Order: sequence, then C-alpha cells, then structure tokens
Amino acid sequence: MEDAEKLLEDLPNKIRDLLGIIVGVNLHRAEGKPFLEIAVDSYPNPISYRGRYYMRSGSTLQELKGASLDRFLLRRHGRTWDGVPVPGVKLGDLSKTAIRRFRELAASSGRVDPADLRASNAGLVEKLKLTEGRYLKRAALLLFHEDPERFFSGAFVKIGFFRSETDIAYHDTIHGDLFFQVAQTVDLIQTKYLKAAITYQGIQRIERYPVPNPALREAILNALVHRDYAIGAPVQIRVHEDKLKIWNPAVLPDGWSQEDLVGSHSSTPFNPDIANAFFRAGEIEAWGRGIWRIFQACKEAGAPNPLLQYEPNDLWLEFPFSTEYLKSISRGEPGTPEVTPQVTPQVTPQVIGMLSALMEAPRSREELQAATRIKDREHFRKAYLEMALSEGWLDRTIPDKPTSRLQKYRLTAKGRAILDARKKGDSG
Repeated sequence: MEDAEKLLEDLPNKIRDLLGIIVGVNLHRAEGKPFLEIAVDSYPNPISYRGRYYMRSGSTLQELKGASLDRFLLRRHGRTWDGVPVPGVKLGDLSKTAIRRFRELAASSGRVDPADLRASNAGLVEKLKLTEGRYLKRAALLLFHEDPERFFSGAFVKIGFFRSETDIAYHDTIHGDLFFQVAQTVDLIQTKYLKAAITYQGIQRIERYPVPNPALREAILNALVHRDYAIGAPVQIRVHEDKLKIWNPAVLPDGWSQEDLVGSHSSTPFNPDIANAFFRAGEIEAWGRGIWRIFQACKEAGAPNPLLQYEPNDLWLEFPFSTEYLKSISRGEPGTPEVTPQVTPQVTPQVIGMLSALMEAPRSREELQAATRIKDREHFRKAYLEMALSEGWLDRTIPDKPTSRLQKYRLTAKGRAILDARKKGDSG
C-alpha cells in the first residue's frame, strides 16, 4: 500500500465515525512491502453503520427497522420486550382489582408461596420480578394496569362475526388488564358468538360448543401471553358459521419453524415475565406445551384438528366446525377422535409460486426460493422446501445425494394436482 502511512492515521478516525467503535490499526512490512492490520475486538453490543443496523440473512443483508430493530437490540443486550423498565409509572397506578384477582387465582393454584400472597402489593409485584430498580417493567403494566393501551397501542382483543371473508355482521373489543381480557374474551365468544348444543343429564343442563372450552381457553391464553406487543395491532378473532380463526402478531425463536411450534420443544416464552405471572396464577401449564394442549383438547373432545399457519409476525389458528361433530354434540354424544394432532399444510401463494416454477423444468433451490419471494434462506428451507418434499409435492432429481451442488427439484403428480385444482378454482 503506497499510502499506508496516511491510512494508519485516517482509518481509526473513519471507522470511529462510521461504526462508533475503536479499532487498532498496525503497520507491518513483509518482503519490504508495507501492509496494514486492523484489529477489531468482539463487541457485546450491536454496532450501527451510519446510525442504521443490519443483519445477515442467508446471502442477503437486511436493514432492521421498527419492531424488528427493537427485538434485535433487546436480544443483544440480554433483555426481552416485556422486561424493559417504564419510567413515569408508579405502583399506585396499577389496578388494585387486577392485583386482587391475581391473588385469588394464585391462592387457588398453589404456585405462589402463601407468605408472598400476604405481602403488600409492592412486595408481591417485586416477588413476581416485575420491577427493575425503582421502575415497573412493561409486563407489570400489561398484567395489572387497567388501561395498558395508554402505553402499548394494540394491547386489546377484537372479535367479529363474519357472514363471509369480507362481510362483518357485528363486532366487539375487549380492553383492560391481561387477566381480564382472557376471561372476558372466552366468556363473550361462548355467550355471544358460538351456538352451544344443549343436552340434559337428569336435571343437569350441559352446554357443548363447536370449539371445546379447554382448547378455546388455551388458544386465547397463547395469543395474549406470547404475542409481540411491539406490533400495534390487537389480537383478532374471526367467527364464521363454519370456523373460528384467531390471529396474533407472533415471533418464533431463532431457527424455529411452524413444525417446531406444534412439536415437542423447550420452553422459550417470548414474554417470560408475563408467562411467569400466568403460570403462578394457574392459567397456563408447563411452558412449551400450549399448542400441543390445544390439539390434545380437540382430540379428546372428538372435535376436528385445528389448522395452524405461521408467517413472520403472523400466527393464525383456525378451528373448523365439522357437521359430524356438531350433530354429535347436539345429541350429547362424543365426537369421533382424530388419530393424532397434526399441522395441515397450507397451500399459500408462496407454495403456488414454488410449484408453478417447476411446471416447465426442474429448478434449483435458489430458483425455487426466488419464486416464493422469501428472503430468509433457512425459513424457506424449513417451512416450504422440506414441507413440500415431505408432502410429496416435489422430489429431488438426485435423490441419493440430497446435498449435491447439482441438486434440482421437479414437480410430482401430486404437486401438479394442486396447481390444477387452483386453476379450476380460479376459473370457477
């Protein structure tokens, strides 16, 4: 480098101005020629470039903004979203009714030491680890403030009854602390939005709903406890004549796919402080089993399996109402149990794009990913490519060497049938 001496002085300043970090720049010589060594320490905190943050995803570089940037910065500092302290809010601002309701639930569950339940409100909130220094955490406001929307827009539930996908007949919104939202949402759905089949055993009146109560309750709990509150949209519940759908903004742990969510997995709650309070109150069981419990409740009641669909920041859980199940509960009979809980693969526009790309000729993995317009390489592999292979919609051109650099994928008869069915549906 002819200008090594000048760069020796300029580089530390340029790097400091662009990245905000201090590096060591050392001048060396080899065979009479100067070269520079830049020594960079490993930083525990995120580093910005011109005030912006980026993350490598596969072969692409993505700028992080909004809620994604918030999660990234918190994770790098070892924090979770619900564990961030909130200035300007005092213990006296929390709802005494909400705290009393928690004491009653926790006393029944037996998961809180009786001595802690006898403590003052301040002592109880501290025992639940909902404070940091003199500040309350975000979790405390969601759990015990009577109006958490003052701090987090979208911290409520919206329910609507739809005559079709676009025609809404009536709707409700539910506000308040999270414990109240759960109880009120379940009650409102069962009393206003679902039609119960009523039977009698002697003089005892028995009501059974299209969605088994344990499954519905677990689904509402999952949606409210584990949602991403950094996204300012409420949990949305759509009730139709033949199904009930629950949507919540959700973020899966790094490396997880939809299959990981429904299968056996370790406990990795997105909001651990909120989840801990609900666990102590006896509202949720062992972490990591929520989705499994929903499927299991439907199986035991003989109801149809729910349908689960996940895309980044979007989690849909659908409970279909089967005619056979509705008839059976109206007669007071158990339904016919499904064999096993399972995730029904969704034929999404991304799947159609991937399969359509194979109509003319086999394609490489990169070409299929481009057809889906999914940027994350690992997400595409787990959620789409492996799913399509397991469903028999496509297969490998070199089946005995799955990782070959020459590997391509071709459409199967089963995959072609999906495309044909979609074309018929569009033309109809």
